[in-house]
Amino acid sequence: MKSEPEVYSITDLQHQRETIWDGVRNYQARNFLLQMELGDLTFFYHFNTSYPGIVGLMPIVKTAIADPTQFEPTSKYYDPKSSPESPRCQTVGVEFVETFSNPILLSTLKEKFSSDELLLVRPGNRLWVMPVLSAVAKKILPISFVTS
Repeated sequence: MKSEPEVYSITDLQHQRETIWDGVRNYQARNFLLQMELGDLTFFYHFNTSYPGIVGLMPIVKTAIADPTQFEPTSKYYDPKSSPESPRCQTVGVEFVETFSNPILLSTLKEKFSSDELLLVRPGNRLWVMPVLSAVAKKILPISFVTS
């Protein structure tokens, strides 16, 4: 799950301890959110920064939440076709687990994984939410323990 650190960072999550992942409007990314289950462990990825990369972990603690920003007329994510009775945008709740002492940079991910293994490294991929196969995740996690 990706976020710009100036908008919402792993540090923000650490302070809040728990939040919902709101504002996702891309249909493919929203479908990935709908597939998430309680307890799924997700990577927190910072992008649009000098050194984009995976900076920490967070589990899914709530599913099937109606994204409240779709109902707020002043929100840039407002959806006039959506109602509380029939929400068009669903999201998940996440909780802080840890910040990596050594972020896993995008450059490292590109070196170690093909675009078939990891959607994140696929050229032109702009999704804010994307799946990571369990076998790939098991290869990613140890990289955070490697010191530079």
